[in-house]
Amino acid sequence: MTSETAAPGTQGFWRNRWWIVVACAVGLTVGTGSILVLAFGVFLKPVTEEMGWSRGGFSAALLVTGVCSVLFTPIFGRMLDRFGIRRSVLPMVIVLSLAIASLGMMGPYLIVLYLIFAVAASGGPAQGPMTYSKAIASWFDKERGLALGIATTGSGIGAILMPLEAQYLIDHFGWREAYFGLALTNFVLAFSAFALVIRDPPGYVQNARGLGAAGSLPPGITGREALRTGRFWSLITIFFIGGLTINGTLAHVVALLTDHGMPTDIAARVLSSSGIAIIIGRVLGGYLLDRYFAPYVGAVVLALPAIGCALLASGVGGPAPIIAVLLCGAGLGVEIDMMGFFVSRYFGIRTFGEIYGYMFPGFAVGVGLGPALMGFDYDIFHSYNLALIGFAVLLVIAAFLCSRLGPYAFPKAEPRR
Repeated sequence: MTSETAAPGTQGFWRNRWWIVVACAVGLTVGTGSILVLAFGVFLKPVTEEMGWSRGGFSAALLVTGVCSVLFTPIFGRMLDRFGIRRSVLPMVIVLSLAIASLGMMGPYLIVLYLIFAVAASGGPAQGPMTYSKAIASWFDKERGLALGIATTGSGIGAILMPLEAQYLIDHFGWREAYFGLALTNFVLAFSAFALVIRDPPGYVQNARGLGAAGSLPPGITGREALRTGRFWSLITIFFIGGLTINGTLAHVVALLTDHGMPTDIAARVLSSSGIAIIIGRVLGGYLLDRYFAPYVGAVVLALPAIGCALLASGVGGPAPIIAVLLCGAGLGVEIDMMGFFVSRYFGIRTFGEIYGYMFPGFAVGVGLGPALMGFDYDIFHSYNLALIGFAVLLVIAAFLCSRLGPYAFPKAEPRR
């Protein structure tokens, strides 16, 4: 049961439900993906050089986040279904902001870094794609793909702005102060988005818990039923590979390019260019998901970063690194849209948060493992080529799995006559 009407509690112009999409985009500009992952590469060299850590050791912090997400994301998904968006999210925004700020106060012990990232992982799901996808899926049906695409452009905007903000703060104040600045940015934007705009449709939580009127239960299956389907495990494999390969590559792009002689500020701009591809990919991808069979769209999308990884491994100069980053950004852009779209079309929205919460940790573990593998590849072989070639092969496998998902179980509702 989705709402195709206006947002409650507002008047006139502001009642349009597309303002929820805008607020979701603002919220996704900051948070775990933009600050802890996409801006990670900007901190890689200054932090490791000052602390004396290896790149692999520092990158393993993202693996800690991914592993912790296996526990926290399903729990938070069930909280969203049971208590609603605002009551679940607002306290977690505070937790994540404090965790980001505490990175600026850490000492020379890696275990402290890992503990901070573990705490961040507890608040991270609140500001991840699961929350925003649930908000969009509950408000939109016919235009769900486009709404998801527009909302998740926030991650693309974050991919442009957060590395640049981090680099600016590092250059002018130092990396510790840069974490303080990013924490403040996260709190102001995310807390405002949820406190003022993003919410569940009227009666949605009561209906999902079976407390609404007879026949008001939203369409879909339970989380336990989803776990028993082969399609669920195919999807979790696809998103694990996507998180592993694309985020692993982007997390080390700045270091990779500067190793080949590119100035740091230019390398940071190349990384931020992935945000342009993310924005274009998400809007265009969302549009295509609504109009074409999503598994085929997904297969094509996953092939793009495979080409990008191969280009980076080849060592070709000129515009090739920028093209490679753009291809990876385009793949990352559509991938998150696909997760929310696939969950809603294959499993419904009755327990959307719970099922998404079971699926997202696979992606999150990949996001954490990919940068660590890239880091250890460099530590051992002083090159990223082995990891990049392996990533390209895995993405081709994921594209094939995506093309074999089969027809939707919960297609678009028929127009009312």
